[in-house]
Amino acid sequence: MSWAGPFQYDIGKSRNPQQPPVEVVFDEQVPTLLCLSHLRWSFVYQRPQHLMSRFARDFNVLFFEEPIPTEDAEPWLEVRPDESGVQVLVPRLPQGCDGEAADRVLRGLLDGYLDKLGVRDLVLWYYTPMSLSFSDHLEPRQTIYDCMDELSAFRGAPPQLIEREVELMRRANLVFTGGYSLFEAKRQRHESAHPFPSSVDVEHFAAARRPQHDPDDQAQIPHPRLGFYGVIDERLDIELIARVAEARPSWQIVLVGPVVKIDPADLPQRDNIHYLGGKTYDELPQYLAGWDVAIMPFALNESTRFISPTKTPEYLAGGCPVVSTPITDVVRTYGDTGIVRIADTAEAFVTACEAALADAEDRDRLLETADRILGDMSWDHTWSLMKEKMKCAM
Repeated sequence: MSWAGPFQYDIGKSRNPQQPPVEVVFDEQVPTLLCLSHLRWSFVYQRPQHLMSRFARDFNVLFFEEPIPTEDAEPWLEVRPDESGVQVLVPRLPQGCDGEAADRVLRGLLDGYLDKLGVRDLVLWYYTPMSLSFSDHLEPRQTIYDCMDELSAFRGAPPQLIEREVELMRRANLVFTGGYSLFEAKRQRHESAHPFPSSVDVEHFAAARRPQHDPDDQAQIPHPRLGFYGVIDERLDIELIARVAEARPSWQIVLVGPVVKIDPADLPQRDNIHYLGGKTYDELPQYLAGWDVAIMPFALNESTRFISPTKTPEYLAGGCPVVSTPITDVVRTYGDTGIVRIADTAEAFVTACEAALADAEDRDRLLETADRILGDMSWDHTWSLMKEKMKCAM
């Protein structure tokens, strides 16, 4: 039924419940943007949430997720309004409803809700080509494919994904990509492809530059700390993490994030490796503030070939030096900055972390360099550039 959804649990933006409860709002005077996503709104707060919460200023944004099983005999559509103005739509399908039968039900649930709202002016925004199976009959004034990752290279990707992407690229008016490497891979297949690397909320992460309360589950961990936050999955080089921890037992490796699509039992276990689980977006600066070096120990495989990690500018906004494996988009964008160090082996990673610890001691130089790198980078800027491309494409 869902190739990503079962691994995603609620983490979201904040631990504070909405007060008072948010009501469904639909403005008949503005167009509707229907976003079809493999990532759940309440999972890790990232690119879709940053962009859709901004598009909600100009559109009725409907965020249609992959289905979740229900014990009910009949399918139904859960409607969960978000404080950002986005309506999160979660199809609930009876157990065993899958394949073509599921597509028919999803089509019916989607059509029924669009009819209920009286949607006439529609823009489609895809994060997953798999959603074409129940949305290809819609007649939008514009279709955008925001290709944030090479999903076909991810563990568990359905075999139909590549074929569906070909069809989506044919239908799309615009193709946005999550990085330059991905843009280079897609631009030969679409005449209007544009690179939009994931951006950063500088003000949010700059809080890590100021003294913060060290979270309780991190407070007792000694220094120096090498920290990572993000989804812990097949993209992470767990062997590299184990070897670095073994080489420097006095260093503490702090890993913040949900473990998905891999067996937690396969993760390296040592006294100086700490798994703190998933944290909300609002909590991340508190953890980042307590690290001496931020690390990106990505494996070099098909699933990381085209990634453009948003962590890099977030770590820099927080005033933390970075050590990364040689991910292409990290090397080409940050490799010569002097505060983002690149290492291709465990031994080189240890050496780079030692240099990064020295970088952290020259605080003024670190922050000045980070600010120069970040420049005018922001999600607001990315959103405005995307809107301009959409306007021109009309």
